[in-house]
Amino acid sequence: MTEVTIRDEAERVTAVVHEVVPVADLPAFFGRALAEVAGVAGEQGVMLAGPPFALYHGMPGPQGVDVEAGFPVAGQVRGTGHVVASRLPGGPTATALHVGPYERLEQTYAAVRDEIATGGLQPAPDMWEEYLSDPAAEPDPQTWRTVVHWPTRAAH
Repeated sequence: MTEVTIRDEAERVTAVVHEVVPVADLPAFFGRALAEVAGVAGEQGVMLAGPPFALYHGMPGPQGVDVEAGFPVAGQVRGTGHVVASRLPGGPTATALHVGPYERLEQTYAAVRDEIATGGLQPAPDMWEEYLSDPAAEPDPQTWRTVVHWPTRAAH
């Protein structure tokens, strides 16, 4: 059973690449975006301040998913190339740790949605995932750790 907590998240400054990406192309997009963000931050002397993440703006549509991939940063990046400054939202957020392959993330999202509903809340349209494991360094997907964050708001 997945443990879900609702806690107040602080807004965080980020550096990201923001695109609409076909779902099948997400792994390649993440690799390209994270490398580009890390490179730009390094060139500008801006420290990475947390694990890589993907912020999803709504559910996937026919064109793909509207997604930002990048890192929280300690400072502000100047937009260059595909890299832009952004933010992870603050406020009440349902959070759960997913352990295992990305293909099973939907199970964790279901637990998070259930906890939001049980608390009499509504999920916000955006949600994000923090990637605590690097698949290149940890090739066994059963060990991958991903934190799911889904901001909430009061039900109407």
